[in-house]
Amino acid sequence: MGSQKIQYKKLNIEKLIELAQQDDLKALEELIKIEQKNVFATFAYLSNKKEDVSDLTQEALLRIAKNIKTLKNPKNFKSWANQIVTHLYYDELRKNLRKPNTISIDSETEENGDLMLKNLLQDKKCKPNEKCLALEIEEIIRAGINSLPEPFKIVIVLRELQGLSYEEIANTTKSSLGTVKSRIARARTKLQQSLKNYI
Repeated sequence: MGSQKIQYKKLNIEKLIELAQQDDLKALEELIKIEQKNVFATFAYLSNKKEDVSDLTQEALLRIAKNIKTLKNPKNFKSWANQIVTHLYYDELRKNLRKPNTISIDSETEENGDLMLKNLLQDKKCKPNEKCLALEIEEIIRAGINSLPEPFKIVIVLRELQGLSYEEIANTTKSSLGTVKSRIARARTKLQQSLKNYI
């Protein structure tokens, strides 16, 4: 059994998708493990309620697993998975429309807050003071992204964090290419303005 597991870890995403579509549960499990970090990081940037991030991540991964057979071309997985994430995020926004947004003043210091972002950017070789600086900058960037209006926030996260092309973002957000380019440009400008005092 152990050697089988190693083989799954060596497979590329497209092969894992093909196997998962043929009801190979180990391939699906490996695919979800790989995708988990991406999905969590995306929601961590989009949602300003930290307690929602884990729930949204679980729901998105469940939808990816349940609907993997509907993906026609494994090459389009990233874009397809981000559509699921985006739709889920918009559903959550609509649900919370009547609830006021509150941000915990302890959000940076909570012991249990799975701040995956710090794990994504943390360089294991840097000294403690460098780690503190990297985390501080990361929090400032995250706060800057969180302060953007929703249409700008989603496009900048899909572009900068997920690395989607402008065409893929247009498809995912059901917007025109021109709108996407304009929103990304404006989001970058707004971010630069909010970060200029720090960076």
